[in-house]
Amino acid sequence: MRRAEIGRSGSAGAVAFFVGGEANTHAHADPHTHAASLCRCQATATFHSQWQTALFGALDAEHVMSLRFEEGQWAIDWQPTLILPQLGRGVTLALLEEQLERGDILDVQQQILASNEQVITVGVVPALIPDSDRQEIIEQLAPIVSVDAAEIEEKIVTAPPDWFVPVGDIDFDTSVVYLDLLAAMPGVERRPHPLRVYPQEETGAHLVGTLGGIPASQAEAYRAQGYNGDELVGITGVEGWGEAFLAGKRGAKLLTISPTGETMAEVASAQPSPGGNISLSIDTQLQQQAELILGARRGAIVVMEPTGFVKAMASYPRFDSNDFAAGINAETWSQLLNNEDRPLVNRAAQGAYPPASLFKIVSIAAAMEKLGWSPDREFYCSGTWDGLGENFPKKCWLETGHGHINLKDGLTQSCDVVFYEVGLALHREDPALLPEMARAFGFGQPTGIQGVDETGGVVPDNEWKMETLGEAFFDGDAVNMAIGQGYTLATPLQVSQMMAVVSNDGLLYRPQIVQQLSSRDSGDQFFRPEQVNQIPVSPENWAIIQNALFGVAHGKRGTAREAFAGIEYTIIGKTGTAETGIDAPHAWFIGYSPADIPEIVIVVMLENAGEGSKEAAPLFRLMLESYFDWLGKEE
Repeated sequence: MRRAEIGRSGSAGAVAFFVGGEANTHAHADPHTHAASLCRCQATATFHSQWQTALFGALDAEHVMSLRFEEGQWAIDWQPTLILPQLGRGVTLALLEEQLERGDILDVQQQILASNEQVITVGVVPALIPDSDRQEIIEQLAPIVSVDAAEIEEKIVTAPPDWFVPVGDIDFDTSVVYLDLLAAMPGVERRPHPLRVYPQEETGAHLVGTLGGIPASQAEAYRAQGYNGDELVGITGVEGWGEAFLAGKRGAKLLTISPTGETMAEVASAQPSPGGNISLSIDTQLQQQAELILGARRGAIVVMEPTGFVKAMASYPRFDSNDFAAGINAETWSQLLNNEDRPLVNRAAQGAYPPASLFKIVSIAAAMEKLGWSPDREFYCSGTWDGLGENFPKKCWLETGHGHINLKDGLTQSCDVVFYEVGLALHREDPALLPEMARAFGFGQPTGIQGVDETGGVVPDNEWKMETLGEAFFDGDAVNMAIGQGYTLATPLQVSQMMAVVSNDGLLYRPQIVQQLSSRDSGDQFFRPEQVNQIPVSPENWAIIQNALFGVAHGKRGTAREAFAGIEYTIIGKTGTAETGIDAPHAWFIGYSPADIPEIVIVVMLENAGEGSKEAAPLFRLMLESYFDWLGKEE
């Protein structure tokens, strides 16, 4: 129980209740005078007040106000009862709070991803330690709390003597073992408190998220919800997305305390609302396998059902959410921030990369639907293309050229020359055609997945380029866009969404990671597949695209035929090698399987790793085989 200090602002008619020196509840009085009585130099008035509070809602009260006529004007005879009738002279307010445990975050199999455990903070009050015993106590504490003795001594000598100085945390079992020893040490205290724990450590850390202190920019918003301001709250990932649901609402009582310290009355109370549990679609076993396959390569792997539920989302490098659970220390935070590999970035959803030849799926869809081009339309690839003029030649990735090749085979063999022609024709027909088709596939805006911090990528067009670079969008920009280069940027999650569209014959579902909310108060809420668009492509053209992509892994001239030689599963897929202009290209492979009845979509992206067919496709194969092996065990 902590005493409340009461502040008063007569001019604004506003009062704030303070607990422990921190503003806890802001209230506004709305007085309405009911009656007044006058007697020469004295008068009384009754009025009604209503305090709007975050914890207790509206507090209504009736008051009698005494007035005195002095020096030609009326003055209020100030009494604490003008704030609340229960506040007589010497009476104070106390706020008694009931702290709640934060809800758990679970995977699809109900394995714990985030939970709570009771820990014991061991600390000292320096003034209570006899000088003759201090060194011995420090040396006894050091191995118990796993903190160097010199560090403990530094904390003690630099702290105010009457303060409780935490020196380290121990778990409950350890506290039992050392109970008698700690109890016998003068000036040593044990204080229990809950600690957020992440038993899977780095596994899925970007998804589960982190805790942290309330950001200054959000302090007022949190106070309005009843937070004290010193809590650790969800900052990123599902911890941040589900903060209100996970934290619940603590119970509280507002009491009046007599001058002798006794409880007099209950002014108001609020019933607690326990924090709920959040279950994800992520499977820990698959997530661990995806992270194992990705290894120490900078990149991402996404495993998603065609209807949008994500089964695994791996990103490397990673971090351990446990480092943030008690408030991250400065050294660890500095290491994470200054790491040039950016471990805090979830590359699957926050990393935006040129989609390269993956984007040819969008381009061929636009060519067939908007230009009416046949899949048999013929082109000739010599390895060089001069459609922008002889002074602006462009190369195909196959230097010797593909020779005579049609539109459909151009997708299977990923012929750049074919898609240079596609980009130029679309742009000259209508510069908006290709960007609009890209946006229909979900590019250029966040997917809207719950609990995952993401970026929207870039779909360039004339408006974007004028605003960003002050230049018009030229033919050359459209040609680059058609092969997924130039200014076009996409996240692996957006690419997963695109591949799911192909598997669904044009139905676009929003990616989701939250599968269920479970609350003791409101029961269970289940999330269902959410269709957000239907791509304007005919069933006949979807069949052509799917057949072309089948040839990527299984055709004689498919760009990934070597990576999938002998595989027992059928794959609709696409390679991508994204030029960066500086370092080695990013390697992509995306696909779904089985080809006839799609069950799973997988995307592999490796930063600066080389060719997609050689670097990303083999990892796709490992992930696909791991998925079906896992599925067999589940069944």
